[in-house]
Amino acid sequence: MELGMSTGMIGTDRCSEAARLAILCSTLWLTPAASFGSGPIVRSPEPEYRTDRILVQPKPGVDKERLARFQTVQRTVVRQWKTMDLLEVLPVPAGATVPDLIATCQQSGLFELVEPDFLIRTAATVPNDPKYVDGTQWALNQVDAPGGWDVLTSASGILVAVLDTGVRYTHEDLAANMWVNPVDHSHGLDAIAGTTDPSDDSGHGTMVAGILGAVGNNGLGIAGVAWQVQILACKCFDKFGVGSISDCITCLEYARTNGARLINASWGFNTNSSAFSNALYSIRAAGMIVVAAAGNDASNLDVSPSYPSSYRFDNIVSVAYTTREDTLAALSNYGSTNVQLAAPGEQISSTFAATDSYYYTLSGSSFAAPYVTGTLALMLARYPAEPYQQIISRLLNATDPLPSLAGKCSTGGRLNLRHALDPPLRLRPVASPDPGLVQFRVVSAPNRTCTIQSSTGFGNWAPIFTNVTSAAGAFDFIEVLSTNPAPRFYRAVSSP
Repeated sequence: MELGMSTGMIGTDRCSEAARLAILCSTLWLTPAASFGSGPIVRSPEPEYRTDRILVQPKPGVDKERLARFQTVQRTVVRQWKTMDLLEVLPVPAGATVPDLIATCQQSGLFELVEPDFLIRTAATVPNDPKYVDGTQWALNQVDAPGGWDVLTSASGILVAVLDTGVRYTHEDLAANMWVNPVDHSHGLDAIAGTTDPSDDSGHGTMVAGILGAVGNNGLGIAGVAWQVQILACKCFDKFGVGSISDCITCLEYARTNGARLINASWGFNTNSSAFSNALYSIRAAGMIVVAAAGNDASNLDVSPSYPSSYRFDNIVSVAYTTREDTLAALSNYGSTNVQLAAPGEQISSTFAATDSYYYTLSGSSFAAPYVTGTLALMLARYPAEPYQQIISRLLNATDPLPSLAGKCSTGGRLNLRHALDPPLRLRPVASPDPGLVQFRVVSAPNRTCTIQSSTGFGNWAPIFTNVTSAAGAFDFIEVLSTNPAPRFYRAVSSP
């Protein structure tokens, strides 16, 4: 058995079997050994394993005396499972390594299965919040939040402005994460009333705030995407969800003045306002990111624009919404140009403004956007020196492609929190016009130093090429096919 999983094929019809190439990338899982006769194979590097033992399974009908002699030479069998086709554990002899013993076993011809005793780990970080534990917050698992939380749960230094109907800032699951104005100890602004009391008389803004930043692992209610974050409440919509451009601009200015890095805009309008466009452009200069809900009219925003989603600024991220089945929701707006990605938005449970312990469930792109906002808050905390363009590039490169999103948003993908915080290193095959060349693309985080290593086996890896990924997070590698009869293996490694 070889280590790794085939993740793609490169067509090189003129290659002889001996010259077929196996390429390793950094995603970790297994597949049975594949024939080199079908072309070069993109494979992953070895997962972690015990260094003192391996797993073997004798071939059916193997000569028992030969097997016993082999086992005697290799020392005593550590363990054998008679009900599992005599699968057994062999110890690694002193002075040898796991690859050494695997090679010896394979060369003996006695075994149909030979592999390391791979290490496995317990499940990813999960909070104790009841609605996460009972499965109500299904969407967090869909975007691999537990994997992301293994990397980072806190964005306590990041200020996120929620421009909405206000926020119930005394809610049990929000109070600890509400921003406090050092001057008057308020939690934001009510642009409609002209006060610093952004109380929510609708519930919409409180739901948005909970999705992106409800306190996590506190044994109460729900977990936000960011367990710790600073939420600045900016009320620019009344209890009926009606607001004005001027009130939104007032809130933008307030957020910028007080140091917000992110704006969550779970709303939209159909008229292209030059005043609002100019206001958004001004906060772009301050490096602020705006996350906008794409809307819920089943419309193509490339044909029928909605704003702010359809403003062509590089600091605006527009979000469609997906279902429990990981498909584009029937009512979600979309657009291959004006919408960047999707996030879960169907039957989303969050904090609500009725009482300090009330939770409610609703659907729509309004509740998909804050999944992205919370993710961006964690990304800003993890990569504090990176400009907003690079942060957004990381986000979009990290999506999970979905068939239902192909052509519906620029990435064709749904949010993945783990990949956004800890980008996987992938090698993707690229068809080469020259049959004498092998070509593949290294894909990872933007501006990441990656080294291509080569080996004729799995033991001695030699660096052959180093490059830095572009702002889009990729570079191509091309090499002339070798006439050496031994197969070559490739893998990519990178610095953090």
